[in-house]
Amino acid sequence: MPSTRNAEPVVTTVPRAPQQDRSRATRQRLLDAAVECLVQLGWTGSTVTVVAERAGVSRGAAQHHFPTREALITAAVEHVTEVRVADMQRELDALPKGPMRTEAVVELIVSWFTGLPFRAALELWVAASADPNLRGLVVPLETRTGRKVHQAAVELLGVDESVPGVRETIQATLDLARGLGLANLLTDDSRRRRRIVRQWAQVLDTVLAPAGTADRHR
Repeated sequence: MPSTRNAEPVVTTVPRAPQQDRSRATRQRLLDAAVECLVQLGWTGSTVTVVAERAGVSRGAAQHHFPTREALITAAVEHVTEVRVADMQRELDALPKGPMRTEAVVELIVSWFTGLPFRAALELWVAASADPNLRGLVVPLETRTGRKVHQAAVELLGVDESVPGVRETIQATLDLARGLGLANLLTDDSRRRRRIVRQWAQVLDTVLAPAGTADRHR
């Protein structure tokens, strides 16, 4: 039997993730942590140090990705907005067919303004209203966000914006949803909200159907 006294130990190495993957993962943790901090602590409490601690990374690593708090927070809000818009578009296929479809669509649009992205954005709006430098970042962000949400609503409702009045009706739907989101900030407004969503869905069916838009019930 051969001796194993001088045999070299077998060392199993685990391949390290490429630097780019690690960097992407760090960035993602920072974005997620920034949204959580913004919702829970507000703008004042969401410092780079606090966000970095929650993300489990060093302050230096955080500032490598985002040199300033403004850059970090605005990037986080934009990221969570894009994720939610993508989720809404994926949920389109799961919506019911038939006469209840419009109500389900309105409920989905309203959910945008009662969820995490809206609460985070609202904290950012309030801070930007008193900070001209931050406002310079937030206004373009909100312009991009508004376009994405508006387009998502158009696709969800299956309408043709070239028909007169349709664009304004979509915007009215978003304004209504935003108001319902604000009403839900301090207390659970779900019971009243359901009644309003149901009524507004009936309005949409009445206003949009004669305008030559696509049949949204099929």
